[in-house]
Amino acid sequence: MAVIYPKFYSLEPEKRERIINAALKEFARNGYEKASTNEIIKEADISKGSLFNYFNSKRELYLFLFEYVNEIIDKIYAEMDWHETDLFERMKQIGLIKFKIMRQYPQAFDFLKNSPKENAPEVKSEIETIGKKLIENGLETGYKNIDLTKFRDDMDRKKMMDIITWTIMSFAEQQISKVGSFEDLSMDLLREWDEYFDILKRCFYKKEEQ
Repeated sequence: MAVIYPKFYSLEPEKRERIINAALKEFARNGYEKASTNEIIKEADISKGSLFNYFNSKRELYLFLFEYVNEIIDKIYAEMDWHETDLFERMKQIGLIKFKIMRQYPQAFDFLKNSPKENAPEVKSEIETIGKKLIENGLETGYKNIDLTKFRDDMDRKKMMDIITWTIMSFAEQQISKVGSFEDLSMDLLREWDEYFDILKRCFYKKEEQ
């Protein structure tokens, strides 16, 4: 990204973070159309008009924030122990790391949470494409090198994986809808995850693997 936004990345890191956090906060709170670049400038404590010295438009700034959030998500995968091949143990590991990262960057995930509600024609198609890609990449990465021999042989493996995926997606959607801000995340969420994983494990793993 530094090649695409050279002026922005020439700023001191602290100033960059102020601008990013101010923009995330404003877009998450008000949506794309109602978000005020003047409020972003005020919150970031930068000179009036300087924002568009770094980004050509409000739309460019908004889409840049998705790139920033994607970098944060990459931090989750960077901390993973990919030697863990048990699906449910890996999901628990992802959940724990995700919890930590979400608490560290709550504004980024508040922004991501609210983006699917965005209907502004200027950015709607890009949001749908980005959201779909994030989900597909997340599932593909999470399931990489999983030990499938632990699953029961008397059920269709694809259908078992589909049910697990639907459960994970549905649970995540339910919990995200309850969260006002990711600053408010509780460890109770992870404990509830574990209960669902234990049920799925008992349903789909061979008895000796449970």
